[in-house]
Amino acid sequence: MHYGGGVAYDYLTDGSEIYRESFRIIREEANLERFPGDVSRVVVRMVHAAGATDIADDVAFTPGVVAAANAALRAGAPIFCDASMVATGIIRSRLPRDNEVICHIKDPSLADLAAEKKMTKTMAAIDLWLPRLDGAVVAIGNAPTALFRLLEVVAETGIKPAAVVGIPVGFVGAAESKAALAANDLGLEYLVVHGRRGGSALTVAAVNAIASVDELTNTSRQEN
Repeated sequence: MHYGGGVAYDYLTDGSEIYRESFRIIREEANLERFPGDVSRVVVRMVHAAGATDIADDVAFTPGVVAAANAALRAGAPIFCDASMVATGIIRSRLPRDNEVICHIKDPSLADLAAEKKMTKTMAAIDLWLPRLDGAVVAIGNAPTALFRLLEVVAETGIKPAAVVGIPVGFVGAAESKAALAANDLGLEYLVVHGRRGGSALTVAAVNAIASVDELTNTSRQEN
């Protein structure tokens, strides 16, 4: 029992116990049976970030997406992000090769480029990724137009990222862009959350879980 201002509350105050109990509840309530072990651990982190166990029901993926993304990062590949919130949320200490995290959204030339091409700034940013896109990891958490443009660029050029974490949020184009990624015939490894839900927190949770070999190896022990 804990007290504050004369009012009594009963709640956990031990950080480790809160952590263990959170993941116990997630594993008890979320349907994780269809996921391979490495994908399951990533989905658990996404559920934790969302505070919603039914997120797991909307996840679609290629079985090799986590292994492909992790291998790319261990080889030194950069991470391309559509939004500053995604880039900021990636924990640099978990990146295995001090990987570069790249987001062009604040590039002062991007507005002019977007106007010239008659597209959104996040779409125009994809074109700036091209010189280093091959074998990179892509994290899209906000802009459906960026995900659509990525699919167009890959189809047009044949240049492919190693893996795409595509979880944009929104009411216009979000569900459709993720469905397009999941239906792609371009050979892309992907992880999506179908429907309108998504966003920076979910995308960052997925990337941070994928990023470190130690994280993937130790998570199951920490959560039990």
